[in-house]
Amino acid sequence: MTLIVRDFRAADAEAVAEARRSAFPYLVTTPETVAWEVASAPASRRYRLLVAEADGRVVGSSETGVFHDSNKPGQAFANTTVHADARGTGAGSALVTAAEEHLAGLGASQVFSWTLDEPRSVAFAERRGYRRSRSSRVQRLDLAGAALPPRDLPAGVELRTAADFADDPRPLYEADVECTEDEPGDVAFVGPPYAEWLALTWEHPALDRELTSVAVVDGAVAAFSVAHTDGRGRYWSGMTGTLRAFRDRGLAKLAKNDSLHRARAAGCTEAFTGNDGDNQPMLAINKWFGYEPAVTEWRYVRELGA
Repeated sequence: MTLIVRDFRAADAEAVAEARRSAFPYLVTTPETVAWEVASAPASRRYRLLVAEADGRVVGSSETGVFHDSNKPGQAFANTTVHADARGTGAGSALVTAAEEHLAGLGASQVFSWTLDEPRSVAFAERRGYRRSRSSRVQRLDLAGAALPPRDLPAGVELRTAADFADDPRPLYEADVECTEDEPGDVAFVGPPYAEWLALTWEHPALDRELTSVAVVDGAVAAFSVAHTDGRGRYWSGMTGTLRAFRDRGLAKLAKNDSLHRARAAGCTEAFTGNDGDNQPMLAINKWFGYEPAVTEWRYVRELGA
């Protein structure tokens, strides 16, 4: 077998998406999002998508770059996926080696990578000097058969969609930045400039504005639940949050319930979400909806040059 690692080409998008779906079947991934991520990444992210090609077939990829929105310099990421039928061929090792060399050349001192909580993947990471950090719990809801609660609105609360903010999405930007800053994590987040948020979040090809629900109180955005879809019946909760001034009123649950109702009406049959292992409020909300554990991922980190 001839194995090479090279840069992504536009013609690879379908194969990269298929490899990601094979390795992580709960993800909302399409060829369009793969190509868009490469084309739209800001220069400061230093984004580079590497692919592993075995005998002419793309069998895996590694998305690499730096956390340009972190307040700590030198932090980078390398998330590697290999098609299920190509595991054990050396593609993963070749991709990770190339990714680490690239990031070291950029001056990165730490590299973060997501790893499935299963023996083979964990052993692979730890052999290469990675140490375990935070966990993420991916959960699944059978949306077609779920007994969703009715959409009862408290007095003074209005439900809208992201599409209603098409003329001026800035209130959603401000809400997203505030809620993301409060999320637990091992990389400190600094809100992006509005123009960058528009390009990377608002214009994301997987974002479904009609299914993204927004709870509004007295004309102000109070909570929201972001919907990503793939046109294959899958729905992913991109982010659910409540602004600080409106917390402890059940508004995140209200927005997510509305989004799930909209998704089911639109033909989505499976709903997935991922939460930091320490994010007890959202874990409780998802359990209340009937989500069940699908898989656990661990964030692993390696000190480059160590």
